[in-house]
Amino acid sequence: MPPGLVTAADAAYYAGVPVGTIWRWASEGRIGRHGHGKATRYSVFDLNKAHRDEWTRELIEPGSAPALPEGAKAA
Repeated sequence: MPPGLVTAADAAYYAGVPVGTIWRWASEGRIGRHGHGKATRYSVFDLNKAHRDEWTRELIEPGSAPALPEGAKAA
């Protein structure tokens, strides 16, 4: 598996958003998607990292949404 590819759950934690948001961003073309079904992996390099507390790892602020590709429309 190429480096930087993670499950939807891992991508959601990294970005500080719900898993459904990762699926939506992938369908909109904001982030890379590789594979299909349960084997689908998402490119963590396309995501903006969430800000978390250094000690408790609690979410302070989610990462911003990646930009839409030119000509695409948001869901």
